[in-house]
Formats: sequence, structure tokens, C-alpha cells
Amino acid sequence: MPDDTLIHDPNGGMPRLLEIMRRLRDPQSGCPWDIEQDFSTIAPYTIEEAYEVADAIEREAWDELKGELGDLLFQSVFHAQMAEEAGMFSFDDVANTMSDKMVTRHPHVFGDESRDKSAEQQTVDWEKIKAAERAGKEQKGTLDGVAVGLPALLRAVKLQKRAARVGFDWPHADHVIDKIKEEAEELVEARDELTQTEVEEEFGDLLFVMANLARHLGVEPEAALRAANTKFIRRFEGIEAKLAEMGKTPAQSNLEEMDALWDAVKEEQRAGIKNAGVTKS
Repeated sequence: MPDDTLIHDPNGGMPRLLEIMRRLRDPQSGCPWDIEQDFSTIAPYTIEEAYEVADAIEREAWDELKGELGDLLFQSVFHAQMAEEAGMFSFDDVANTMSDKMVTRHPHVFGDESRDKSAEQQTVDWEKIKAAERAGKEQKGTLDGVAVGLPALLRAVKLQKRAARVGFDWPHADHVIDKIKEEAEELVEARDELTQTEVEEEFGDLLFVMANLARHLGVEPEAALRAANTKFIRRFEGIEAKLAEMGKTPAQSNLEEMDALWDAVKEEQRAGIKNAGVTKS
């Protein structure tokens, strides 16, 4: 029988988690589901857990954050265990690689460079170091190394940042806004005259330029869209509440009535934010 002392030690920390993962993947005594998994089947869970961490932070659900971070950490442990079984690397290799990277990218903290520089200058220096690292990996193209698996909106911003480093960028946000107008017109034309495939292409072009505008305005588009989603939920729930006071549901209402209620809810919520001393967006 295996020694379960570490498995049941509430203060076992990382060694305990690594041992639990090893045991779950044991071909003889592990969990059948865990044993059957591979990198590709676990990857979607890794992405999901990262978003759940972001969601907890967005909601300021600090009591949930510890658990969500644990779920995300477990994903790294899972991938590292599979890699170790395949003879590629171990969890310690993962941790050491990250430690080496952080030391290399922060010479002003761990080396002999001066800390007397702004956050903006540090960002510039960080990008220079990353560029040198890419050169060492023989990533010759400007856009090499931008992960394909990133959410499309985030990847669009990263691709645009890379292109901007070599001068391929509009000099001012006004130029991007002009391009948005042009792409919107092309989308309308595609809707009226072209195929669905071409409509999707024009819609993608418009989203891509919107991501570029976010970059020029210093807006993180994923965060902005999450906030817009949250605002929509809050306002639509306000509509439902007002309809409930009238003894109705949305299905028993109509667009004209709900649109009027939307405006009323919007004004009430804006007034509430203003009264709370918070600047509205």
C-alpha cells in the first residue's frame, strides 16, 4: 500500500499537490478519467480556469479567488505531470524556467541596472529583452511567436503591437476611427450584395480595427467587453424587475415597452452611481 501521509497532510503545499497529481495519473491505481487525458484534452480546461480567475477578480470575489487560483495552478501541474511521463520536463523545470525568465527580464531588480526609471521605460526595456529572446529562438518574422490559441481579440492586439514596433501603425487614433467607418461601410455593402462568407470576412476586418482603436486609446478590449457584458446584465435584470412589478415577464412584453424600461433603468443606475460619488463611464 502506498504511504498516504503526504496526501492527507493539510499543510503539504506544493509537494502534496504534485503527489496527488502523480497518483491520479498512476496507470494502475489512478483515476480512469485523469489517466485518459492528454495535452489537447486538458488545454480547454486550462483556458476556462484562467477566465474564472479573471472573473473572480472582475467581481472582486476575493473569497473565491484562492480557489480559482488553485484550479489554475492544478492545470499547470496536470500538464507538467503529463510532460514528465513523456520524458520532456518536470514541474521543477517549469518553475525554474519561469524563475530564469523573470531574473533575466528584470535586470533593474536582480542585476546591476538602475531602478531609477519609469514604468513606461521598463515596458520598453521588457519588449527589447523579449525581442532578443525571440531572436535566440530563431523567430525571424515580426509576428512569430504570437500564440495561435489566444482569444481572437487578445491576439489581434498582440499582432498589432508587434507590427507597430516596426512602424506599421497609424500615427493617431483619428486615422483608426476613419478606418472603422470605412470597414463599417464595407460590411453594410457585403450584407446587401455579397455572400455570407464575405460578410463574415468584413465583420472580422471591422473587429480587427476596433481592437486597434482599443490599443491606441489605451483600452484593454477584453476587459472593456467584459464590463459591457456586466452592464448589459445589470440593466436587463432591471427591466425584468420592473416588469415583475407590473406582473409581467419579458415574454409578455414587447420591444417598445422594454426599450422604454431600459432607458429608465439606465438613468436610475447612472443616478445611483453619481450619488455614490463614482464617475460614470
